[in-house]
Parts: sequence; structure tokens; C-alpha cells
Amino acid sequence: MILESALLQVTQGDTTAFEKDFATASKIISAMPGYISHELHKCLEDSTDYLLLVQRKTLEAHTEGFRKSDAYENWKTLLHHYYNPFPKVKHFTRII
Repeated sequence: MILESALLQVTQGDTTAFEKDFATASKIISAMPGYISHELHKCLEDSTDYLLLVQRKTLEAHTEGFRKSDAYENWKTLLHHYYNPFPKVKHFTRII
């Protein structure tokens, strides 16, 4: 299993629309092969920051399966215009 993380910095004034569109986008990500679960957390100190955590069976489930799919194009259309700057995604593996 891998854990994917992304700090999402949403443009000021767009958080309500982002949260609504993320609920729709959640259906896209959860239907992908290799998907296990995901969580979206809102920052307490800065209301425009969110932390996305996604568990997948393999790194390739994200980098090959999701990112190269038509579903990813739908994900991008729904969400990518909200981010400033564009988030950096990192992948982690459990060691303990």
C-alpha cells in the first residue's frame, strides 16, 4: 500500500465551490483500480488549505492507472482550476 499526499491551496473565495466539486470528484477517484480510500482535511489555521490523503494498492495505480486515464481528465476539469499554486503530490510507504 502507498499513501499519496497533496497540500491543496484553494483560491480565496472558492472553498465552498471546491468542496462541492470535490464531493463529485470523490466518485471518480474511488472507482479507479487500485484505490483503497481517501480523506480530505481542512486546515484549522488557514481555511483555504486542504490536505488530501489517498491510499492505493501500488504507486502505479496512481501514476499509470489514474493519471493516464480518461477519469483523470474529468478530475482535472473539476478541480485543477481551484489550486494556487498547483500542489505537489508525494507518495509514502509505511515502515512501521
